[in-house]
Amino acid sequence: MKNTASTTAAAGWRDYYELCKPRVVALMMLTAVVGMLLASDQGLPWNALILGNLGIALLASSAAAINHIVDQKIDAVMARTQKRPIVQGRVDNIHALTFAFSLAVMGMAILAWGVNPLTAWLTLASLIGYAVVYTLFLKRATPQNIVLGGLAGAAPPLLGWTSVTGTVDPHALLLVLIIFAWTPPHFWALAVHRKDEYAKAGVPMLPVTHGDRYTKLHILLYTFMLFAASMLPFITGMCGWIYFVAALALGLRFLDWAWAMWRDSRKHAAIKTFRYSITYLMLLFVALLADHYIPVTLS
Repeated sequence: MKNTASTTAAAGWRDYYELCKPRVVALMMLTAVVGMLLASDQGLPWNALILGNLGIALLASSAAAINHIVDQKIDAVMARTQKRPIVQGRVDNIHALTFAFSLAVMGMAILAWGVNPLTAWLTLASLIGYAVVYTLFLKRATPQNIVLGGLAGAAPPLLGWTSVTGTVDPHALLLVLIIFAWTPPHFWALAVHRKDEYAKAGVPMLPVTHGDRYTKLHILLYTFMLFAASMLPFITGMCGWIYFVAALALGLRFLDWAWAMWRDSRKHAAIKTFRYSITYLMLLFVALLADHYIPVTLS
């Protein structure tokens, strides 16, 4: 067992960077930026563009670091997380908690004084929802953990929107609904692929408690829900034909993967569905931007 001094000496900036889950935060920030850009046709104010993104990113990174601390015992028995800094002893709990707290304080200060209080409090609520309610309680309490806790991870486009307008807009809530519907099939596909590891770690993910077949059916049903939710920006007039075509194509491909999982018709369908789900969300939000900025008229 390493002592604190040796652990601190061994820790480098890359270890703290890894605590922030940069790839996850990057996807969240993409959706936040899209929320900002869709919120106004008058251009982005500098405080929302710079300070808003910085504050949201800091609080999201803080939540990720707390997740590393709380989940270290689970991470130690799962192949994809066994090399995380806390599990390997490169960063101890005290330093990780101090790092997370510092990020949260800086993020709140930037948002509260540089952007607006509404965005600050909503972002803090998202941090608490993910790092405390989901990670500390729901993840270990119910196989519906990712459904109940998914709202926290769905908040970034709303946070981006409020950083520009200072108000909660129904269109921003549509973007939240899309990510909320996307979260279960995204995570359950990974859970099917990593079922044995979740069982070993004692995490009651849906395939562990109810089996693969039940989980795959729910992935398919939630993907249908996601497809319907993704049509709402077009149906409500928020977006036009560029978005509609992209959402239709991307959604049908997602349904194709979900159907393949349900039918067991392709090798490694679970992990491939999980990977596609990330691509799906990225391209869907890029399509929102393209539709917003590229004028299309149909005669």
